[in-house]
Amino acid sequence: MSADHTDEARRDHARGLSRRRMLGIGAAAVAGGALASSRLFAATSGPINDAATATQHAVRLTPPKPTGGFDHRALYVALYGHPGSGVLGCLGEQSVDASVQRAMAVAASYIPFGRPVVPTFEIIATVASSSAGADGDYSNEFPPSKFTPWIDAAAANGMHVLLDLQSGRATFTSQAREIAGLLSSPHVSLALDPEWRVGPTQQPGGGRIGTVDGAEVNDTIAFLDDLIVRSNLPPKMLVVHQFTPSMVTNKGAIRGTANVQVVFQMDGFGSLNVKHGSWNRMVADLPAESMTGWKNFYDEDSPTPTAAQSLAVAPTPVYVSYQ
Repeated sequence: MSADHTDEARRDHARGLSRRRMLGIGAAAVAGGALASSRLFAATSGPINDAATATQHAVRLTPPKPTGGFDHRALYVALYGHPGSGVLGCLGEQSVDASVQRAMAVAASYIPFGRPVVPTFEIIATVASSSAGADGDYSNEFPPSKFTPWIDAAAANGMHVLLDLQSGRATFTSQAREIAGLLSSPHVSLALDPEWRVGPTQQPGGGRIGTVDGAEVNDTIAFLDDLIVRSNLPPKMLVVHQFTPSMVTNKGAIRGTANVQVVFQMDGFGSLNVKHGSWNRMVADLPAESMTGWKNFYDEDSPTPTAAQSLAVAPTPVYVSYQ
């Protein structure tokens, strides 16, 4: 990537903070199936009525052995955000039932590309904060009851769920342990957002981009793997967001397991050229056997990439989300 593109990416990142990032910090902003489950989208074989809705462009297939877990043959397409907060992403812009329908409609646009498509929720489960809070970790945690209606609705509609952590000064592993009960659902996986993982004397935000070491990611993978084995669960994803190399140190040491598939997701926004620059930097040092994801932004991208553009990169993403 050229120096001009690097500078453009930095400028786009700074311009977008007010909407994409900084509005997500603090309690005020959040007050307010995978082959894993029973149903998938698949391309229809006959003509489509012009009056049909987006979800009617798909047929339902019942996999031979539904388990609820991650399947590498499928493409997961998600709405991202925090329930009840429109400023943190499109998932929170409507009710849980309306979000189910919206997620299905977005996922349907990926049906023509020849893979089973799984509508997905990526729910921000802990939200980085500019205040230390009672526990001093600069991250807001919430009771499980805030998320169970969304997890239950996803299960009822054949969807997958990712719970996303913005951990502040806390480790990703410690926050993952706190939501172990939610992660014990067969159709629930985990996502880590290093942008909001800061050091013991730092605070999230203020233009600072956080970072996580590969050792901490591996600790989180080990916890998730142990949970899967102990609870006899199907495989899960572990998604790591990234848009600059410094967000993940010792990246090459990160290793998934037979039960935990690591997916690095390009989390940059801006023009398509800028997003490609972020993508190229992310995939340049992918750890062995990891997979890839792509992220789109309705407000910050210019314009929001199409489904075809979102998949026209290599390695082909197994996960695409919308914020």
